[in-house]
Amino acid sequence: MSVAAAPNRHDVIVVGGSFAGLSAAMQIARARRRVLVVDAGRPRNRFAAHSHGFLGQDGRIPQAITRIGREQLLAYPTVTFEHDEVVAAQSTDAGFFLTLASGARAHAARLVLATGVEDDLPTIPGLGERWGRTVLHCPYCHGYEVAGSTLGVLATMPGSVHQALLVADWGEVVLFADASFALDDAQRSALATRGVRIEAVPVLAMTTAVDGYETIVLADGREVTLSALFVATRTRPSSALAELLGCAFDDGPQGPVIRVDAKQATTVAGVFAAGDAASAMSNATLASAGGVLAGVFAHQSLAIPV
Repeated sequence: MSVAAAPNRHDVIVVGGSFAGLSAAMQIARARRRVLVVDAGRPRNRFAAHSHGFLGQDGRIPQAITRIGREQLLAYPTVTFEHDEVVAAQSTDAGFFLTLASGARAHAARLVLATGVEDDLPTIPGLGERWGRTVLHCPYCHGYEVAGSTLGVLATMPGSVHQALLVADWGEVVLFADASFALDDAQRSALATRGVRIEAVPVLAMTTAVDGYETIVLADGREVTLSALFVATRTRPSSALAELLGCAFDDGPQGPVIRVDAKQATTVAGVFAAGDAASAMSNATLASAGGVLAGVFAHQSLAIPV
């Protein structure tokens, strides 16, 4: 059912149809409220072959998880799903009016933003095309599958030291930290205690070695063979919608996140947010849990207005 064919007025519009958005919409649907889910089809996890650490879904393809979730959600008669992108939004006393890329318009009393984030990867040749396969960001999500051999951590931000100390539980670690990344004595001591080797020569490129391993090419011509490289990326919102609506942001360790309270409410009345866009912690389970909270409290704000 398209937006044009459906009633234009919804109780809640959920923008984003991955783990957080679908979880939010499910709560609203089960409360028998009219909910529209608008999804552009560009989830952050689209580069990953499998999702891990998500109870009941371990090892499944992320798109398969969301496909089943969407099918289950659409079984509720008050749900509409639109594969589209929100390009404009207006807040009025009568609610929120959204314009979609298709030209359709939709109106709701409440919004849930589950728009996610984009990762800005280091500009190292060969790194980007391996993102989500052998270039990884979360050892809890992917560490088990690459454990037992040499692993790399690319120093990109202060948290990279913490990442290297953590990844050492999955294998021998090389921290690639050139002169642009200053390590103090305490950090060097902590890394040494965990057996992390520091490589100070700049990384030039990443290429494929034999038997599925990867090669890090250094500026002095040496090569380091790894099973995977962990990278803490800078992130940015996938959508400008929160900013357009006037939502406040906080500075997270990797990038800006939408400011929310314990009810997942933003600083704009009637707007809730969940998932990676509204959390400094990136994890499928946490995204889903945040979506549940956003959906529940968006409904409660309708049922019991203050």
